[in-house]
Amino acid sequence: MSEAVVTLKKGEGRSFKAGSLWIFDNEIDTIMGTFKNGDVVLVHDFDGYVLGRGFINQNSKIRVRMMTRNKEQLIDRAFLQQRVRAAWQYRKDTVDTSSCRVIFGEADFLPGIVIDKYEDVLVVESLALGIDRFKETIVELLKDELFADGIKIRGVYERSDAKEREKEGLLKVKGFIGEPFDTNVEIVENGVHYMVDVVNGQKTGFFLDQKYNRLAMQRICKGKRVLDCFTHMGTFALNAGIAGASEVTGLDISEYAIAQATANARLNHLEDTVHFRCANVLDELPKLAAEGEQYDVVILDPPAFTKSREATKNAIKGYREINMKGLKLVKDGGYLATCSCSHFMTQELLAKTVKEAAKATHKRLRQVEFRTQSPDHPILWAADESYYLKFYIFQVVEEK
Repeated sequence: MSEAVVTLKKGEGRSFKAGSLWIFDNEIDTIMGTFKNGDVVLVHDFDGYVLGRGFINQNSKIRVRMMTRNKEQLIDRAFLQQRVRAAWQYRKDTVDTSSCRVIFGEADFLPGIVIDKYEDVLVVESLALGIDRFKETIVELLKDELFADGIKIRGVYERSDAKEREKEGLLKVKGFIGEPFDTNVEIVENGVHYMVDVVNGQKTGFFLDQKYNRLAMQRICKGKRVLDCFTHMGTFALNAGIAGASEVTGLDISEYAIAQATANARLNHLEDTVHFRCANVLDELPKLAAEGEQYDVVILDPPAFTKSREATKNAIKGYREINMKGLKLVKDGGYLATCSCSHFMTQELLAKTVKEAAKATHKRLRQVEFRTQSPDHPILWAADESYYLKFYIFQVVEEK
C-alpha cells in the first residue's frame, strides 16, 4: 500500500464530506510521499484529520476516487468481496435480476466500474485507472457470488471503449475477459424478448435503466396508436406492442438500430403491429404534423443533448424543440412520455423546458407520473452524477 498522503486545502472537500467519492485536483494542497498513478493514497483534511483512502491519478481532474473512509481499511480482495456482495444483495432486494446492472460505480462504492448482467453474460465497463487494476478480481468475485445463487456465467465481455478513459490516461479496450463466447444474448424484460449484441450495441449493449419506465407505459398504450421516437432497439415500441397497442411506429436515425428493432419485433411476433423506419426524428416529426398525423401516445427518449455543464444552454433549446414537435402530434386527451438522460439537465430544468414547449404549442399538461432510472442504477445522494435519468408521463389536453 502506498504511503503517499494527499492533504486538502482548508475549506475544500465539501462534496466528499457530504457523501461524494471524488476529490478534485483544485481541492488539493499537497501530496507527500512516492506513488504511481492508480495507487491507493491516504487523504487528510487540511488539519491532518484522516478522511480515508482512495485511488490517485494525476492525469484526471478527479484526482482521487475514494474507496473507504476507514483509514485502517486495506483495499484488498476481502474488501472488494464485501463491496461486490453488498451490490448483488441490493439487486436481489430491489429488481428483477435476470438482466440488470449489478455494479454501478460510485453508487455501489466501487468508483469507475460498471458491470451489467444479461442473463448468463457479464459486460464490464472500466473508466478509472485505479479500479481498472482490480477489474478482473471484481469480475471473479461477482461470478462467485452469482454461482452461489445458482447462476453460472458463461462469458464476460469488456466494453471499456468510452472516451472517458482518455481523461484517465487509459486506452480504449474492447474484448473478451476469459474464453470467447457467442456475444448475441437473448434477454426477457417486462415480458418482451430482445436479442442483445454486447459487442456492437450502445454502451454495454442495451439500456437497462428504462426497464420500469417501459413497464409503466404498458398500462397507457393498450389499444392506442403509438409513436416511439429515438426507438433504438425498439424497447418502448415493443412494450407498447406487447401491451396491446393497435399500431406502433418506431423512429431512429441508425440503420443498425432499426435492423435490431425489426428483428426484435419478429422475435416477439409483433411484426404486424410494430413497425420501424430509419429517420432523423427532428426532421420527421414536422413532416408527420404537416401530413395531419395524430397519435394517442408519443414517446420521446432522445440521447443526451449535453454531456457538460457548458453545453446545457444549447441542450435546453434542443429539448424544447423536440418536445414542441412531439406535442403537436398528440391527440387531445392523449399522452406524452418525455425524458432526459443527461445528468446536467436537472429535473427542474427539464420540467421548465417541457412547460415552455407546452405553452408554445397551446397545450395543457396533466402529469400522470414522474420517474427516474431503474433501482439497479441507484442514485447516491451527494453524488449528483449518479442521478441522470428523468422521465415524465403527461396527459395532453387542448386549450379550450
